[in-house]
Amino acid sequence: MHGRISLKYQAARCWKTFPMKASQFLISTLKEAPADAEVASHKLMMRAGMVKKLGAGIYSYMPMGLRVIRKVEAIVREEMNRAGAIEITMPVVQPAELWHETGRFEKMGPELLRIKDRHERDYVVQPTSEEVVTDIMRQEVKSYKQLPKNLYQIQTKFRDERRPRFGLMRGREFTMKDAYSFDRDADAAKVSYQIMAQAYRRIFDRFGLRYRAVAADSGAIGGDLSEEFQVIAATGEDAIVYATGSAYAANMEKAEAAPPAKPRPAAAQAMTRLPTPGKSTCAAVAEMLGLPLAATVKSLVLATDGSDEAGQPLPAQVWLLLLRGDHEMNEVKVGKLPGMAGFRFATVPEIEEHFGCKPGYLGPIGLRKPVKLLVDREVAVMGDWICGGNEEDVHITGVNWGRDVPEPEMVADLRNVVAGDPAPDGGGLLAVERGIEIGHIFYLGTKYSRAMDATFLDVNGKPQHMEMGCYGIGITRLPAAAIEQNHDERGIIWPDALAPFTVVLCPISPDRFPEVKTAAERLHADLLAAGVDVILDDRGERPGAMFADWELIGVPHRVTLGDRGIKEGVVEYQHRRDSASQNIALADIAAHVKARLLV
Repeated sequence: MHGRISLKYQAARCWKTFPMKASQFLISTLKEAPADAEVASHKLMMRAGMVKKLGAGIYSYMPMGLRVIRKVEAIVREEMNRAGAIEITMPVVQPAELWHETGRFEKMGPELLRIKDRHERDYVVQPTSEEVVTDIMRQEVKSYKQLPKNLYQIQTKFRDERRPRFGLMRGREFTMKDAYSFDRDADAAKVSYQIMAQAYRRIFDRFGLRYRAVAADSGAIGGDLSEEFQVIAATGEDAIVYATGSAYAANMEKAEAAPPAKPRPAAAQAMTRLPTPGKSTCAAVAEMLGLPLAATVKSLVLATDGSDEAGQPLPAQVWLLLLRGDHEMNEVKVGKLPGMAGFRFATVPEIEEHFGCKPGYLGPIGLRKPVKLLVDREVAVMGDWICGGNEEDVHITGVNWGRDVPEPEMVADLRNVVAGDPAPDGGGLLAVERGIEIGHIFYLGTKYSRAMDATFLDVNGKPQHMEMGCYGIGITRLPAAAIEQNHDERGIIWPDALAPFTVVLCPISPDRFPEVKTAAERLHADLLAAGVDVILDDRGERPGAMFADWELIGVPHRVTLGDRGIKEGVVEYQHRRDSASQNIALADIAAHVKARLLV
């Protein structure tokens, strides 16, 4: 318990305090949120005057919001330094030549903002900096004696999101902490990875947020070991999967479905073609037949494109993927199967060419042209199932493997898990909740060092490629995620470590009552001397308007000083989460506030 209190105390004090009065500060609250604000964090950050929109996905950080961001940066920087990482700053605008070396200039897609200078030379606006940091290290590191190293920066990034939304949650310009580790071999690199994993847990613990660390897919970054750190919030874009009886946790892309527990039943029905007029979905067919949706099989038609040795395009390979009717395809799992990299959904002409039917009534029986079959593990053990008949308004019941359809050759876990599935490690059942990704760590291996020939001389005098890891935290996304988890109908409720000010002093009519003004200024000075991040509201606002501002802004601790209370030697203290205030002796209030900051 002592260590936990000390850590929170450090978090509360990590921001250097200076005298601050509201009349000197820029407070610009709004009664209504802009019409385009969709989620709570976007609405409240706009209303609290923390950010102002400049363009689609591009925001100015106002003084109140910038204080929050600086506090995030301070904690992140302190824990990165504590973990042995070394801070640098890399350019926002980077020469395209480096990105050509790794192939990402072409592969990354339209999210990578490509620009040209006056000489028509190509540049990118950095979304991340693997290429630049690898270039630095291939110039600096000559010997194994110089490793390990971990370089990090807190820097502006830009990703040209097709649809920026939700304010800072999915903006185009943002601030990220990105770190990159370099090691001699895979074992050493995994040690560096675990050091960062523990540093991330310390960081998010200090922020006072509810979060989960979950196994994740590495995506376009690459690598084969990856974890996401997700703030738990009902409005989160990501689905987080965890076991109720073990430590298993993964994001939906990575979450593995347990193998089917029961063998395939023997066929009990004859295969029958059945009219299903207007029933083009599994749900509609199941309802018509009075059967569970799990008795149906969903047909998804995919295609992969290729080219010959001369680079000329070949006819697309068409694939039929079969899922249980109540399941959804996991695109990441499918994309990792042999031959499925870069797959797309087939076009209607391609579907009609192979199935002789429009979508909605497709199945594996009676194809016009052969396709390759991909079968989910659950479908592979089904008996007497229902699928489309490759004829409009027709489905087939009583379908069985071996008898009606050849045994599947390619069977794999192709689906998203659902709540109630058995955990793949046997640890009870799976549960699903929503989350917002605020951090991601990867073990990269030699993906970038090999592409850029970043080597060092090992102990045997031979060149070796450096083993790498990369580690990101969304600095400007994190406050938005914190708000999604911590707000009510009155506004934001900041954890102490993130609040723009930890304590606000609210004197009532200080210009009319000199004793109130004097007491407020003395308390302000006492708290500042104790290292408390406090603001004195000396604007002379009416109590209702003053309280509404600070509840909207979300300052966690409020002390109200009034004429009657000062005469009686008491003030009112209220935490932002409390439903009512409590009277505290004026002589004890500074100690009371400091004690609350330690809890």
